[in-house]
Amino acid sequence: MILHNSLSEKNEQQSFSRSFSQLKVNQHLRSAGIKKAFGCSAKDVFQIIFQLVFLGKNWFRLLNSDRKNDLPGKDTVYRFLNYGRYAWRKFLHSISLSMVQSFDKLTSSRVKVFIVDDSFLQRNRSKKAELLARLYDHASHRFMKGYNMLTLGWSDGFSFLPIDFTMLSSAKQSNRLCEMKEDLDKRTHGYKRRQEALTKKPDALVQMVTNALNTGFSADYILMDSWFTQAPLLRKLVEKEVHVIGMVKELKQRYLYKGQKLSLQELFDKTPKNRKVSIIGSILVQTSCGLPLKIVFVQNRNNRREWLAILSTDIGLEDSEIVRIYGMRWSIETFFKFAKSYLKLGTEFQGRSFDMLISHTSIVFTRYLILEWERRNNCDDRTFGGLFYLFCDEVRDMDLKTALQHLMVFILTILDKRPKNEKTTILCQLNNWISCLPNYIKDLLVNWSCES
Repeated sequence: MILHNSLSEKNEQQSFSRSFSQLKVNQHLRSAGIKKAFGCSAKDVFQIIFQLVFLGKNWFRLLNSDRKNDLPGKDTVYRFLNYGRYAWRKFLHSISLSMVQSFDKLTSSRVKVFIVDDSFLQRNRSKKAELLARLYDHASHRFMKGYNMLTLGWSDGFSFLPIDFTMLSSAKQSNRLCEMKEDLDKRTHGYKRRQEALTKKPDALVQMVTNALNTGFSADYILMDSWFTQAPLLRKLVEKEVHVIGMVKELKQRYLYKGQKLSLQELFDKTPKNRKVSIIGSILVQTSCGLPLKIVFVQNRNNRREWLAILSTDIGLEDSEIVRIYGMRWSIETFFKFAKSYLKLGTEFQGRSFDMLISHTSIVFTRYLILEWERRNNCDDRTFGGLFYLFCDEVRDMDLKTALQHLMVFILTILDKRPKNEKTTILCQLNNWISCLPNYIKDLLVNWSCES
């Protein structure tokens, strides 16, 4: 058992080392200014923290293990995590963009989307954590101490990649339990991330999308939940030339329909309905600022008496396509669950510094990126490269007649190697099968009797 565990740990390290080399993680670290002047290199410290969760140990336990002589000093990791001049956002953008460009070669015809959502990081036992705030958690429906992690991800329907995040405190000073440090250099990335934590959620989202587009990411749509689908935010995002698809709920928001300002329920009443299918119907409306929208009403699978509404700023999309694309949003929910349950997001290090919160979250995101890279390379046949594309071209160029002819030649080749009595029996069965086929297929097999 011990030998099996040691071999498994060794295989994991080799696999991660190979992925680090393929993705050029060290190069991305250097380009983001994540380096050390002396001692253990930044890459080695980063890799030690990265592998902690896969070793099943925290930093304290690892220092007390048999490997302690091969590890850096006790405070080296903490200084690395608390350093405020590292550009962790640039590092995340750099490594995730290289993965997106690699995946684009495999899925050139797929719809690409940005997915945005927030998740609450609970710190109820903390008292002096920097920028700790009392916030409302929509999952538990109560106020708790912690941070609101606004996340932006990219997906092609097969893979989900977290490409950026903003760790939000509270814009209201009365809700903040601790303020930021006073002796900070305002030119550092750490100070800018603290200032960003005090912004409102819609403004932070627009800035994240802007940063992603300027970095080189591209997407056809932005998918979001009902907490974000407000008219002012929709207008700002459409100005970035990216359409929005999102869930909407019955709120005070009104929509213009034939000169009338109607609520969501009133729009549903005016929509032509087809109750026999899951997509009930759709209607074209406008926001108060004149932004055209298409709202699709679908049946709630959990309660068939209720309905759900999905809006799209791309009014040319079919109703079924809007629903299908919006279904891709679920991948960010599975990411939150996986990162918190298995990658120790927000629980592995409990430092008071806001810089440690940003750096450790970036490392957790990197863990997920590397795991997704491994999964894609091991499970997607398109990673065979040119062989896959040659196979696809051959299949696409082969029509039904040619395929049937190849099949019959293959069968005859096998029959030639069989005894005469077996060959006669098989040929009779094939002739009976062909006689039951439709005429348009029989016409393609006119030479079968001659060849047999």
